[in-house]
Amino acid sequence: MVKRMDKVDVVTVGVGWSGGIVASELSKAGFKVVGLERGAESSVEDYVSSKDDVRYRQRLEMMEKLNKSTFTTRRSIDEEALPIRNKMSIKIGTDVGGGGSHWAAQTHRYFPYDFEIRSQTIERYGEEKIPDWMTIQDWGITYDELEPYYDTFEKTMGISGEEDPLAAPRSSPYPTPPLKKTAVMRLFEEATKKLGYHPFVIPGGTLSEKYENPDGQVINACQYCSFCERFGCDFGAKADPVITVIPTAKETGNFELRTHSEVKRVLYEGDKATGVLYVNTLTGEEYEQPADVVVLTSYTFNNTKLLLLSEIGKPYDPKTGKGVIGKNFTDHHTSPGIKGLFKDRKFNRFISTGMLGSVITDFAADNFDHTDVDFIHGGHVEAREGGNMPIETNITPEGTPSWGKEFKKESLYYHNRHVSFFLQRASMPHKENYLDLDPTYKDDYGDPLLRITNDFTENEHKMDEFLLEKGDEIMKEMGASETQLNYVEHFDGNLAYQHNSGGVIMGDDPETSAVNNYMQMWDMNNLFVCGASAFPHFGTSNPTLTLGALTYRATEGIIDYLNNGEGQLLKTESKEEKV
Repeated sequence: MVKRMDKVDVVTVGVGWSGGIVASELSKAGFKVVGLERGAESSVEDYVSSKDDVRYRQRLEMMEKLNKSTFTTRRSIDEEALPIRNKMSIKIGTDVGGGGSHWAAQTHRYFPYDFEIRSQTIERYGEEKIPDWMTIQDWGITYDELEPYYDTFEKTMGISGEEDPLAAPRSSPYPTPPLKKTAVMRLFEEATKKLGYHPFVIPGGTLSEKYENPDGQVINACQYCSFCERFGCDFGAKADPVITVIPTAKETGNFELRTHSEVKRVLYEGDKATGVLYVNTLTGEEYEQPADVVVLTSYTFNNTKLLLLSEIGKPYDPKTGKGVIGKNFTDHHTSPGIKGLFKDRKFNRFISTGMLGSVITDFAADNFDHTDVDFIHGGHVEAREGGNMPIETNITPEGTPSWGKEFKKESLYYHNRHVSFFLQRASMPHKENYLDLDPTYKDDYGDPLLRITNDFTENEHKMDEFLLEKGDEIMKEMGASETQLNYVEHFDGNLAYQHNSGGVIMGDDPETSAVNNYMQMWDMNNLFVCGASAFPHFGTSNPTLTLGALTYRATEGIIDYLNNGEGQLLKTESKEEKV
């Protein structure tokens, strides 16, 4: 029997960055908020003694386990999808904080070009530049409109950064100075400047100094210990929902966090959401949580799956191109890379954070003339100091045996004599890369698993070739005695779904998008969907800063909706209205 709980103003599904921001801003405004999280509660104290490479980086202690939640995947619509069973293929955070607790904390802003990618591409290069299969569209918002919310989120996290010489204007400097430069970063800076590029220190949420944010939450200074990505920070020096927005929400007295609560459906009558149905994963008991506003704030996959299971919005059909739920799925994390071996130079590769490094964006977005290249958008070249984890750092020259005495000798020699480039590139949507419900496989509740249809596109292959050539040039300018280029032809089960977007995309037309620029569903005006699921394509950098900025904007819309009784679709200007 389903137990009905007391009605609240707002219920969120997931309590990571998006759920924490909604909880913080709405509870500060005086509204009663319930946050439902399928995992357990966590704190900085839980991260103490977490510097365990096996437990956290290899066995993925902080990630969702595939025996509890998995997906099916295939490369094309003609293939049969099979469940993912390789734990390295899905790196989605579990417990309160989600990915915001184990993230590397890189926080570049997207470029103005990203938000108006279709119109700006056509304006500069003509419509023929866009392939027939590429379903790019403008986001229904501009960089200038989103900039104040970028600024707000950066101040919440205390971002340490150095301004990108090629970036759009900012309303204020980064809250804290950039992190210290290592020898590798200085070498990269020298080489890229010599080649005419514009290097700067990667901005991020591992802080260069102790910082108190506008809500009074304190984030400590980074210790450069290297145990960052896939780890929680026991110093409290990494921006994390657990030490920022969630405590802020709790301090208001208006926020209730319910853990071990997995949402199965969004409930509604007609075109109004009435609440959610969820199950306590420890007891199996089912509950109904009524609310005036429902906000989906979980990972891309779950936001999309919930809407499909709840039969809200029209599912996307890749054969006709009609429908919106599941459309424009893109995967970002699997990008090409370069290893440079330095036979006669040694570096301290242990000192690091998850995102410590230097970068150039000369080849990102539309920062260079695309007339003579066969792709749209581009990517970063990053000299990333991720830390030499002992198990997976075995760099050897080409031709070295993969085991035995020679392997051990070369692996030990080059452990601190190599440099890694991460060529972090954008991902453009393909009409046949999408999300839907699997017709065969089901989860423990008897519901279909989410099916992922995804492979690299010709656009990505061309970008990879271009970026590898540029990165190789830089690595050799730095003095590498050997370079090793990593290029991947197809997406398969051995690659990681870690940064994903699409499925519930935003725009200014209900025929081609699921939500408006307040993350409000066109079909249900008291249902908001926040997260990277709203991105119509994936830009060059990690998603968190942009999804957080969009969520801060969404909270203004939710407050406006709640303060105006029944509410209407929030006003979103079209290009024609602006003109």
